[in-house]
Amino acid sequence: MNQRARGALLLTALAATIAAAPALPAAAAPAHHRTAAITASADTLHPEGAAWDAAHGRFLVSSLRHGTVSAVRPDGSVTTLVDDPAVLVSTVGLHVDAARNRVLVANGDPGVSLRTAPGGSGHVAGIGAYDLTTGRRLFYTDLAATAADGGSHLANDLVVGPDGTAYVTDSFAPVVYRVAPDGTAGILVRDSRLAAPQGGFGLNGIVRQGRTLVVGKYDDGTLWRLPIDHPEQLARVAVGGPADALTGLDGLLLRPDGTLQGITNHLGGNGATTRVELCSPDGWRTARATVHPLADPAPTVLTPGPAGSVYVLDGRIDLLFAGTPVDTFTLYRI
Repeated sequence: MNQRARGALLLTALAATIAAAPALPAAAAPAHHRTAAITASADTLHPEGAAWDAAHGRFLVSSLRHGTVSAVRPDGSVTTLVDDPAVLVSTVGLHVDAARNRVLVANGDPGVSLRTAPGGSGHVAGIGAYDLTTGRRLFYTDLAATAADGGSHLANDLVVGPDGTAYVTDSFAPVVYRVAPDGTAGILVRDSRLAAPQGGFGLNGIVRQGRTLVVGKYDDGTLWRLPIDHPEQLARVAVGGPADALTGLDGLLLRPDGTLQGITNHLGGNGATTRVELCSPDGWRTARATVHPLADPAPTVLTPGPAGSVYVLDGRIDLLFAGTPVDTFTLYRI
């Protein structure tokens, strides 16, 4: 196991043993109450990513443990949609591309999968496209090979444009990839400002608004504006609000009204466990954050749900990294 991956796993294991979460910012809003929840059970699935498949009336979830994609019905039943052991190790972020009847999957290896190869942890980054109806592979692209630097890599999250182009973050390298609808890949940006500290997670959640990408960085809670047509204009977003509100920023979700919502957690660092709302008056050059505490142990992402709803996923990956995997996970409406 490489030093970066070993350090990341140590941080997560330590975080899982902390009895109380870090103090929340003084300006935090009151905790929300659950109005609807799906408690699902599947053999040590431990999903990190989730997406809503409106055409089939189901959620899709990834699996750090099994490297699969599963369908979750509102009644909590779980069935496997994608199982591709030839290439998938740990599935992380998901995106349903309904226009092309496919689901795009980020693939990595943080060292906790049943498919982790000896000495392979921390060197897997890829994107797979699979038929949304059958689960058949359409393409798989090795993004670590695209980076061609011999370093540590882990594909984390992705977003898709109207033309089917996908944009993928790499948590172990300061890289955002661009992947064409046929799987052809290149580097949209490689910038040292996006680098993670040794043994830590860097780039994470990503969303798209028009021709602009907004990317979050887990380790330091920074937010970045990345113009698709002019990636050299990458710039940090000036965020106002409670101090350290975005530390531990994981998944991001852009809402129809243009606001951005995110989840922060302390799985790999010292962030609080919250839901953050971000508003920008100037196309994500600046933004203001409002913080809502969460009581969940290990939330990672927000996903759209039926009828315009939003759900939080808690796949209990804290327990997975601590070496005590469980069979249940939760999706609940906020």
